Amino acid sequence: MDSVKLEIFKSLYSSVAEEMGVTMRRTAFSPNIKERRDYSCAVFDRRGRLIAQGDHMPVHLGSMPMSVSAALSAFELRQGDVVVLNDPYAGGTHLPDVTMVAPVFNSDKLLFYVANRAHHADIGGATPGSMGAATEIFQEGLRIPPVRLRSAGQINRDVLNLMLNNMRVPEEREGDLTAQLGAIRTGENRLLEIVERYGFAEADRYAGHLIAYTARMMRSVIKGIPDGTYYAEDFLDNDGITDDPIKIAVAIKIKGERAIVDFTGSSRQVAGAINAVEAITISAVYYVFRCLIPSDVPASSGVLEPLTVIAPPGTVVNAAPPAAVAGGNVETSQRIVDALFKALAEAIPDRVPAASQGTMNNLALGGIDPRTGRLFAYYETVAGGMGARPGRDGISAIHTHMTNSLNTPAEALEYSYPLRVLRYQIRRNSGGRGKWRGGDGIVREIQALADARLSVLSDRRAFAPYGLQGGLPGKPGRNYVKTENGKKSIASKYSINIRAGDSIIVETPGGGGYGRL
Repeated sequence: MDSVKLEIFKSLYSSVAEEMGVTMRRTAFSPNIKERRDYSCAVFDRRGRLIAQGDHMPVHLGSMPMSVSAALSAFELRQGDVVVLNDPYAGGTHLPDVTMVAPVFNSDKLLFYVANRAHHADIGGATPGSMGAATEIFQEGLRIPPVRLRSAGQINRDVLNLMLNNMRVPEEREGDLTAQLGAIRTGENRLLEIVERYGFAEADRYAGHLIAYTARMMRSVIKGIPDGTYYAEDFLDNDGITDDPIKIAVAIKIKGERAIVDFTGSSRQVAGAINAVEAITISAVYYVFRCLIPSDVPASSGVLEPLTVIAPPGTVVNAAPPAAVAGGNVETSQRIVDALFKALAEAIPDRVPAASQGTMNNLALGGIDPRTGRLFAYYETVAGGMGARPGRDGISAIHTHMTNSLNTPAEALEYSYPLRVLRYQIRRNSGGRGKWRGGDGIVREIQALADARLSVLSDRRAFAPYGLQGGLPGKPGRNYVKTENGKKSIASKYSINIRAGDSIIVETPGGGGYGRL
């Protein structure tokens, strides 16, 4: 193996994934994709192993390979085929995340696979935005098993029409799906250019070298952690149906170059929509351990090679159908990360940050736009405070851990929807105090200019983001609805009809502090 060529191929494959993302962002219709960048793109070898992924959404890192595996199990893909799926119980995460998988051929020879995933602002279901209260997956939207959206280069219009007829704002959904197809085409073209320049034998060999290199780096990191078993637990506020807290328990056993991550002891799956499927739990483990690697390594399947993940079936970290799962992807994933870092803080306290806000503060609003007479569906996650780190304060007003998205700019939001941003500011002094202070959250107030259905899916309203090494916790978040009758506090998980002129106020949590003052 030539180390220079290894670096070249690392950059080549990563750039393919990044350019796929650029294509999707520039051609998408919805602000959620073109402004917030709620998508991920990845390149896989001909065996279905992840080679590289763009610097997109961490929650997709370890879970997208399971979608590729599901697609390959369902079909023998031919040239020009594209498989689409979103079923959380067949390789997906939650229903709004729609994944596409396609093979890359040169003549009749299979070379690679490319895949992308985008969070659609609506996928049908009981509430606009498809992120509302639910007690089973059938209430959450259209559930798509692996199906061919494109066969031999031709769109299967029957499949597409079936999808669009079950989604709000079908024109926007079709635009976003077409953007995903465009990203697939970009990936195919760039990979064929790599093969044309270097030959497939070398391109394939170095794809394997990249996976093996990542695995070696991961083993080296684990070897540097003292042997032992490190335990932690953290809690979600509730499931939105009852007020009972939901426990995430994890024991990380380090032995030599391997780690066993065991979630035995976590709560059983719950009635509300915060259950995580196994793919989400594996993705959170992938993310946390990749964060420990000090150098820039490709986001390949090699990260997971030295790791064993135990997620007992029927628990909130590996739910069984027909459990509702919309919040598992966005909220439970964050708490899994918090629990993992808390456990690792026992072993390597000088390398682990205090808890960040620990929630994505999901907002969804939908109704009929009086400007056009058509349905609208708005979805957004809201930033908060980052936990303080050894030697540094946390960053304020930023998306952290399992989300790498941006905000929807006020101008884009007000142009696209009958909504108005009344307030958008840092929530001063919400970060936890300590030698290094946690980052502050934000305050975001959005007024509806039309009657609408509002759904809020958030957490860290009861259990504050923890501090480490004597640092204090960050302030919990708060949610309010403001009407002509005044301001009313609402629960962390809540759906309600609001009228034109009402507004939703979200005060997001601050990060935990690090070290004693």
